[in-house]
Amino acid sequence: MATRTWVPPGGGPYDLDRTLCVLARGPGDPAYRTTPDGSLWRASRTPEGPGTLRLTARDGEVHAEAWGPGADWFLEHLPTLLGASDVPAAFTPRHRLLHEAHRRNPGLRLARTGLVLESLIPSILEQKVTSDEAYRAWRRLLQRHGEPAPGPAPEGLRVMPDPRAWALIPSWEWHKAGVDTKRSATIVRAARAAARLEETATMDEPQASARLQLIPGIGPWTAAETLQRTHGSPDAVTVGDLHLPRIVGYALTGFRGADDEAMLELLAPYEGQRHRACRLILLSGVTLPRRAPRFSVRDFSHM
Repeated sequence: MATRTWVPPGGGPYDLDRTLCVLARGPGDPAYRTTPDGSLWRASRTPEGPGTLRLTARDGEVHAEAWGPGADWFLEHLPTLLGASDVPAAFTPRHRLLHEAHRRNPGLRLARTGLVLESLIPSILEQKVTSDEAYRAWRRLLQRHGEPAPGPAPEGLRVMPDPRAWALIPSWEWHKAGVDTKRSATIVRAARAAARLEETATMDEPQASARLQLIPGIGPWTAAETLQRTHGSPDAVTVGDLHLPRIVGYALTGFRGADDEAMLELLAPYEGQRHRACRLILLSGVTLPRRAPRFSVRDFSHM
């Protein structure tokens, strides 16, 4: 076990759960766990190998313990993961709702993982399906093809497969996980180009986005969802989402039918901080009134 303690710069409030919760892919994510003692556990495949990270926040500090071949890498990059390079003060609220959400979440930082495939693959799984469907697929694939997290990790914590293992998942396993051919083929292409894609973690965001989108099946939506986590991007707004434009439009104007164009117009005053604005809107608790039933979850395993 290796350990490190991190103190948020400036001595201000810090919210560990809200900073890192975007890394969890739904309830029951095999790579992410919170335990009753207040610990947050993360299992990742780092450039040095599998690693397990346990984080606890108390007395204004974050205490980290790490295990496995990736332990040293985890601790070396701990401040970046926890949002040390984020600058919340760069955000200036221009709507009452955002002013209140910003005030109520002073400890929010934008996490930066520096691990591309870890964020890219679940983002591909989330393309044009319900969240429940994507989360179920991610759980099954990690449970079937991942490996146990090193160290004294909670039962069931898993490290995602390495690129070769992703590329070798047979077609029937994708089928049982409810992943259609288009998404599984995109993941296989990404896995085969893993080394080049991981390089994007050190590129500026436009270059990184452009390289990600060289992979057929990866477009602006998937690239933005990835950069939000790998780069801690404050501006990578998700365009092409089914729900986000309407949520943003309703939160800021009360209009229920906003599209991408209208959303981008509303977010224009937050240029450079548009993703942070969206995070704060989602944290505000404002939800769009439902007028139609939810999409049903499709089950490919019996087709």
